[in-house]
Amino acid sequence: MKRLLAGLICLVMALGMAGTGQAAETFKLGLMCPVTGKWASEGMDMKNVVSLLVDKANAAGGVNGHKIELIIADDAGDPRSAALAAQKLASSEVVAVIGTYGSAVTEASQNIYDESEILQIGTGSTSIRLTEKGLKYFFRTCPRDDAQGIAAAKVITSKGFKNIALVHDNSSYAKGLAEETRDALKGSGVNIVFFDALTPGERDYTASLTKMKAANPDFVFFTGYYPETGMLLRQKKEMGWNVPMMGGDAANHADLVKIAGTAAAEGYFFLSPPLPQDMDTPAAKAFLKDFEAAYKSLPVSVWGVMAGDAFVAIEAAMKAGKFTAEDIAGFLHGAKDLPAITGPMGFDAKGDRVGDFYRVYVVNENGKFVLEPRL
Repeated sequence: MKRLLAGLICLVMALGMAGTGQAAETFKLGLMCPVTGKWASEGMDMKNVVSLLVDKANAAGGVNGHKIELIIADDAGDPRSAALAAQKLASSEVVAVIGTYGSAVTEASQNIYDESEILQIGTGSTSIRLTEKGLKYFFRTCPRDDAQGIAAAKVITSKGFKNIALVHDNSSYAKGLAEETRDALKGSGVNIVFFDALTPGERDYTASLTKMKAANPDFVFFTGYYPETGMLLRQKKEMGWNVPMMGGDAANHADLVKIAGTAAAEGYFFLSPPLPQDMDTPAAKAFLKDFEAAYKSLPVSVWGVMAGDAFVAIEAAMKAGKFTAEDIAGFLHGAKDLPAITGPMGFDAKGDRVGDFYRVYVVNENGKFVLEPRL
């Protein structure tokens, strides 16, 4: 009887140890994205992209023997919801978080993750100050506004515009891009004849357009998001004002043409990292083939794909035997030539992605985004 009891105790202990070992081999990964709200299409892409990559890794036995448990939190594209989503993920004991889209939304979560010592990789959050805070665990796979501002200034001067209107929507992203473009244009001979903000979410921008027109610019650069861009293009055409207009990478969304109408959108151009269908690396081609097979479509924009880049970065660290936030951060700082979906990727000491991204797209007569030759 004593031998039987001792055997049962050993069996229970062994099962307990096995259970502990199994738990230790599960890597908890968070994804914070706008599944609902005005940016839900971006959020669904992020969810689909990361879920696909996680499933593929797990089907291959995990990464370095660790299965990945993906925990998704909806931030609704709103800073207040983002803070709640971050708290939810922190309480779930995730090691790392991918997301999110929108600089102000990401900023609302940064301190929560940093204080909890959770690695965070932003994917569509380009505001400069996000990586100027010295946060140890924050990275991003998208470029920051000053890089885009320099590229925007280069486009404006190369196309020969002399008197321009710079318009933003007071969001962290759009205002930052407008200011960086203004700074990059100093000494270029380009005159900024109008610099102001409009209110996002409105349905009528006629008054704002009238103010811009009165300044007599030969070019308009609106740095805000695609819903407002589409409305501006539509109403600009309705009032018979044919001034050329450019946007930043937040305009990179198929719904832009739906909102503006094909005729109003024709000739509009924007700066962006390459669209999914224009990505030509072997990693991109393989990923897009898998994505289309799984979801019968391609991602709607590049931002969801950059969530995939964030997963690739974390996966690379795991393959190198790094499984804590501190170790992954140490691996990523200064990393070079990681095989990301959008192209070779590295990170500098601040956590910013390094590499050349920006291309120019123009909307053709059929409402399609056409890649222009490199700058």
